[in-house]
Amino acid sequence: MPPNIELSELTDLIATWLEAVPDAQRRAEQVAAVPVPDRIRVLGVLNEQQVAELFDHASPHASIDVLDELPSELRGRALAVAAPDVIAEIVRLSPDSQQHGLRASLPADRRAVVDGLLSWPEDSVGARMTPNVTSIVDTLTVREANRAARTQAADAETIAYVYVTNEAGLLEGVMSFRDLVLAPGSTSVRELMDTDLLSVDARTDQEAASRMLIANHLFALPVVDEGRLIGIITSDDVADIIDEEFTEDAERQGGSNPLDVPYLRASPFLLWRKRILWLLALFIAEAYTGTVLRHFEEELETTVTLAFFIPLLIGTGGNTGTQITSTLVRAMAVGDVRFRDMGKVLTKELTAGSFIALTMALAAIIRAWTLGVGVEVAITVTLTVAAIVIWSSLIGSVLPLLLRRIGLDPAVVSAPMISTIVDGTGLIIYFEIARLVITG
Repeated sequence: MPPNIELSELTDLIATWLEAVPDAQRRAEQVAAVPVPDRIRVLGVLNEQQVAELFDHASPHASIDVLDELPSELRGRALAVAAPDVIAEIVRLSPDSQQHGLRASLPADRRAVVDGLLSWPEDSVGARMTPNVTSIVDTLTVREANRAARTQAADAETIAYVYVTNEAGLLEGVMSFRDLVLAPGSTSVRELMDTDLLSVDARTDQEAASRMLIANHLFALPVVDEGRLIGIITSDDVADIIDEEFTEDAERQGGSNPLDVPYLRASPFLLWRKRILWLLALFIAEAYTGTVLRHFEEELETTVTLAFFIPLLIGTGGNTGTQITSTLVRAMAVGDVRFRDMGKVLTKELTAGSFIALTMALAAIIRAWTLGVGVEVAITVTLTVAAIVIWSSLIGSVLPLLLRRIGLDPAVVSAPMISTIVDGTGLIIYFEIARLVITG
């Protein structure tokens, strides 16, 4: 069995399901006593329903390890009753060599549903939707619709909403399960349904669909393909998607491509592959800092003290830009800021940047005084700090919005990239001010 620290996180979950089997306390004690690498073997005491429920709570990668250790007969039964979207995610993240075997373990009807989910782009809402949805035809009466809805309710992810389609499967409306139960039996569904409903195309990016559900305070959002109802995305799905997207954004802002696997499962080679391209790109971009220093070599030789303040100045600029992009990228991710808000963002950040610039300039002149440098150098450093802070505020405010406008992920405006941009331009500002103040 491949070693994986995630298995230790399953102990409490396993113990919970063991309460459903005879002598649960003894079984739970056994779980706690078994060493981590072998702990998963006790899953053999669970039935297929309990294993399927465990899949719902464990991460897909941990579920893959569970499947590896289950007896083949129990594995097949568990896959047959597990939620299709859960199975699809497990298959998608399994090694290529195992995917065929997992699909072959599924009954033909369940395999067709899972293959349908796998056919959608990985980051689309269609790949993450729940195909088990409660739907009724608009020609039914309430009495007939109740019977149809109850038949589907056992397998449905949620029964908060009952969706109404026409005979061709096109989404027509929605109604709550409560309204369906309380309405007179002879009433037509068409009379009760609400036709003013939101839906999302299966090809829509999963993050955009999640924001739509959250913004409208819904429990679920119907997913359609050319108008046909094919599934729903629920608030539980959205919680997982938001967590994944937040993790990806955090990794990108750190100057690394997303790992796509839990950190402890990532090999050193995978870490190298995910990080090296960005580091090489930043290395090449950072090379122009040396070019700037070489260009202003004469100024450095004339006033050596200027070199003392280079780390302070470029560090201040990079930190200022990073603070803004971190806040702004997150605001864009939750839909608070859009490209049309650029004017408001610039006004807000440049105003705040001016206050910060004055404060940092005061700190800079105090630092220059404590080092005992000349008046001209102190004035140069003070003016440069103020100018760099405002310049960084401008870059940090504009770049994320421009990247989103041209279709790129604004999270790529990472702390290393902002620092790289500000390093070279900040040095140019520094030496040009020094040339004016010191050398005249």
